[in-house]
Amino acid sequence: MFLDTVLTRNAPLVDFATALHHDGTIPPDTYVMDADAVEANAALLAAEAERLGLNLWFVVKQLGRNPELIRAVARHIPRFAAIDPYEARLLHSTGARPGNLGHLVQIPRRALPEMLAWRPEAVTVFDLANARAVSEAAEALGFVQDVFVRVEGTAYPGQEGGVPLEAIDTFAAAAERLPGIRIAGVTAFPCVLCDPVTSLPAPTANFELALRARRSLAARGHHGLSLSAPSATSVATLPLLARLGATHGEPGHSLTGTTPLHAADPRQPEQPAYVYVTEVAHTLADGRPALYGGGFYARGDIRTALLPRTGARLPVQSAPAENIDYYRLLDAPARAAVRAGDTAVLAFRTQIFVTRSTVAVVSGLSTGAPRLTGLYDAQGRALQGAP
Repeated sequence: MFLDTVLTRNAPLVDFATALHHDGTIPPDTYVMDADAVEANAALLAAEAERLGLNLWFVVKQLGRNPELIRAVARHIPRFAAIDPYEARLLHSTGARPGNLGHLVQIPRRALPEMLAWRPEAVTVFDLANARAVSEAAEALGFVQDVFVRVEGTAYPGQEGGVPLEAIDTFAAAAERLPGIRIAGVTAFPCVLCDPVTSLPAPTANFELALRARRSLAARGHHGLSLSAPSATSVATLPLLARLGATHGEPGHSLTGTTPLHAADPRQPEQPAYVYVTEVAHTLADGRPALYGGGFYARGDIRTALLPRTGARLPVQSAPAENIDYYRLLDAPARAAVRAGDTAVLAFRTQIFVTRSTVAVVSGLSTGAPRLTGLYDAQGRALQGAP
């Protein structure tokens, strides 16, 4: 999906990642992350958001929740939106500041005292029961916590939840009586998506639901309400958020230049910041090479693999999402022979935190002096023997 873009915009990353694998520094099934590019992308996003009067909360699940990259992003976008409690703890431990907790996964109630003590800007609640739990925990800590109401809309499977638009008034009437919270805004997910054909970003029906929910709450006397409109947040979509009335964006894939818009248009300002490196494990009797797997994300739109030894570009064959990706097959080459151990470089949309991959962070590519600065697992834990 992104191989052409990364070869056009960040060829030194491909070259250095290939060299790291060739000399055995990194194993197959490794994402190589360009920390310089990630930080530059964060700076671009922060500058554009400031110009438009928007606030940003950054998201790092797709980066493998990596502490080096979190610190690089936080130098420009200091506050985060945590997807789940595990991620919230890791982000907090790096010194990044909590923006929105409970964004996609509600905070377990036994974890609320710990996480509210960090004083997040907002906690997203999906229903009255969670609002009540946040209120009780905040009251016990001696303050009032701002909450965002998640509006129920069209959601991906496994992400269902929220207050239906027709129940906003009923929810608000009950929440207004809870002494430990203040309704401070609304959110929904996803609010912006890229068209599957054109890759152009556009608001979803969820965005309109969130706007209508905010109007309902304002009619009840809640003023200065925020609206966070996550998904596909990038330099290109920030003007859209501002024009439609959002107050917050939540950049994730734009930090690595890997939204669908970046695949379709390599001229986008954010630079591609990672590649996936693996190797040929064996070749089937019909000539199809099998790559070591572990990091092939089902929704990654994987198309081709580059084999740097020969320069061949081979199509990646599709694989059912319900199967474990022990290997991934390529089309049989027409000419150049493929050898076991050959490096393969791919670039596709991923969510590293759901893989079993290694993450290698490199710095210095922007100055022509690249170096490996760390090896981590997919949850951001440093691996033994890393530099």
